[in-house]
Amino acid sequence: MTPAPLPRRRLGAQGPTVSALGLGCMGMSEFYGPADDARSLAVLNHALDIGINFLDTADMYGAGANERLLAPLLAGRREEVVLATKFGHVRAPDGTVLRIDGSPAHVRAACDASLQRLGVDHIDLYYQHRVDPDTPIEDTVGAMAELVKAGKVGHLGLSEASAATLRRAHAVHPIAAVQTEYSLWSRDVEAEVLPTCRELGIALVPYSPLGRGFLTGAIRSVEQLAADDRRRIHPRFQGENMARNLALADALSMLARDWGHTPAQLALAWLLAQGDDIVPIPGTRSAARIDENAAAAHITLAAAQQDGIAALLGRHAVAGTRYPAAQMTAVNA
Repeated sequence: MTPAPLPRRRLGAQGPTVSALGLGCMGMSEFYGPADDARSLAVLNHALDIGINFLDTADMYGAGANERLLAPLLAGRREEVVLATKFGHVRAPDGTVLRIDGSPAHVRAACDASLQRLGVDHIDLYYQHRVDPDTPIEDTVGAMAELVKAGKVGHLGLSEASAATLRRAHAVHPIAAVQTEYSLWSRDVEAEVLPTCRELGIALVPYSPLGRGFLTGAIRSVEQLAADDRRRIHPRFQGENMARNLALADALSMLARDWGHTPAQLALAWLLAQGDDIVPIPGTRSAARIDENAAAAHITLAAAQQDGIAALLGRHAVAGTRYPAAQMTAVNA
C-alpha cells in the first residue's frame, strides 16, 4: 500500500510550498554526538523519497561541514529540494562562536560561501541565524534583499527575532518565514512572535519541535548522551530540572500510548494543529525516525484530545531556560 502524500504548506504569503514537516540537518554534522556522512546522506535521500522536500542547514553547523554534506544530494536532486540555510555566526578555528555579524559585507560574503559549499546557484530561503545587536536590522535585510535581486536567494527569513525586529525587517523586504524554537515545552513564541507572523503573513518554522529529543521520552539522563553532546550544558537537561521535566515527557508518553501514537508523533501533531502556517523541522539521523515523524502529518487531533494536551501542559511546568544564560541573550532579539 502506497503511503498517502505528505500535506503541503506555504512559507509566507508568496513563499515556496513545502512539505508540512521539513528536516533539520544540524545534528548530522555537530552538537549531538558523532555522526556518519554516508548514513546521513542515506537518510536525506530517504526523506526526499517519502516527500519531505524542505531541508534546513546553516553555515555554522560543523563550520560549513553540514552544507558540504548536502552538496552531493543537491547535485542529483536539486529540483526536489526547497533549500534553506542561515548565516550570521562567526566562529574561531576551534569552533567557538566569536560574534554575530549582520553587516552587509558579511551578508554578501556568507551567501557566496554557502553557495560554493552547497554547490548550487541559488538558495530558496536565506535566514539571518541570529540578530546582530550592532547592525540595524534594516541594513542586514537590505543587503539580503540585494541577494534576491541578484538571483542568489529566493526568499528571506529571520531566526530568533522578536516581534519588533520582525516588523522592522518586513518593512524593508517581505519576510517569508521566522525560525524559532517552538514545541510543547517551548511556547513563549505564542505571546508576540506568532501573532505578529500571522498579522504580516509570515510562516513560522519551529526548530527543536521535539524538545531536542526530550519529548520522545527516550532521554532519561544526560549520561545517555555523548560526551560532546551540546544538550549536556542545556539547563533543561540538568539536575532537578531534568527530574521535573521527565514528568512532562512521561505524561505525554502515556497520552500518546492511549491514543495509538508515539510521543514524537503526538508532539508534532499538536504543533501542526496550531495552524497551517507552521512547518516544524525535526532533526534526525535515522530513516526510521523520518518515517515516524512524517506519520504525524496525517494525524488529526480531536477537540477533546487538544483539551487533554492543554490540561497536561497546565499540570507540568517546564523547568529551566531554553539555552545557557549566555546564549539566551541572542534569542527573541
